[in-house]
Amino acid sequence: MMNNVSTILVFFLSGLDETRNYRSPLFFLTLMCYIVIVLVNVCVILTIILNNELHEPMYILLCAFCLNSLYGTVGFYPKFLWDLLSPVHVISYSGCFLQAQVLYSFACSDLSILALMAYDRYLAICQPLKYHSLMSKQRVITLVCFAWLTPFCIVAVNIILASRLKLCSPYLNRLICLNWRIVMLACFPAETTANSIVANLTIIIYSLHAVVIGWSYLFLIKTCAGSIENRKKFMQTCVPHLISLFTFSAALLFDVIYIRFESKNLPQTLKYFVSIEFLIIPPIMNPLIYGLKLTKIRNKIVATMKMK
Repeated sequence: MMNNVSTILVFFLSGLDETRNYRSPLFFLTLMCYIVIVLVNVCVILTIILNNELHEPMYILLCAFCLNSLYGTVGFYPKFLWDLLSPVHVISYSGCFLQAQVLYSFACSDLSILALMAYDRYLAICQPLKYHSLMSKQRVITLVCFAWLTPFCIVAVNIILASRLKLCSPYLNRLICLNWRIVMLACFPAETTANSIVANLTIIIYSLHAVVIGWSYLFLIKTCAGSIENRKKFMQTCVPHLISLFTFSAALLFDVIYIRFESKNLPQTLKYFVSIEFLIIPPIMNPLIYGLKLTKIRNKIVATMKMK
């Protein structure tokens, strides 16, 4: 075992070997996908920033949600597009850990922002008299910063623990750098105990976000059931959030299950798609859902387009 320990300067990624016959169409589709993600998210962000009447808690949280999508996708698409044009798919040692940091912190921040959005809707519908005092603009901005910085720091602890391990192989059987896959390359499994503990604690912390969201929506449904006005408000502002929550949670759940309990029966192409699904579907779906469903944003976007 000791003879296999060496200094790793680069990681070799796999998953693109099967695409060599159709890399040009795949490159074009991936580029179009990334352009659409950037355009729709930037459109919603600028609409909210440039219109003072949208400087409300719900829209500030939506703006943060879209900004986080841009942050997460920039950690994947440029490198993936480059790999599609390159005969060798490698990433530097430090670059691999940086990509893992960006992707994991993006996913955790998305869950934190979704929890804040659920809490915001709970206060707006269930406790409207306390809403403006509890969800002031300044407090919302503080909460958003907390929702970004806390996951970043938690994920950084996981990444630092992984970076101290001695690795026996530079080959990652993935399209992207995932922290748990790097940990599995460790030469001495006994040294990964701390990694497992911190990783499981991280999963528990962000699973509790789902409890907060579920608790908020139980009260929302109970409150809205007896009021036509509240039901209308629920359909207008909560349904887009529920769709976003379901889309992101399903993508993330499949990814976590796949990483931890990898099945050899799944087709290789499907495996790789599942591993990056959370970087494809939610970043496109979320701004489109909110842009179409939330009347204020839709009207502002339509008005801007008519002016041009």
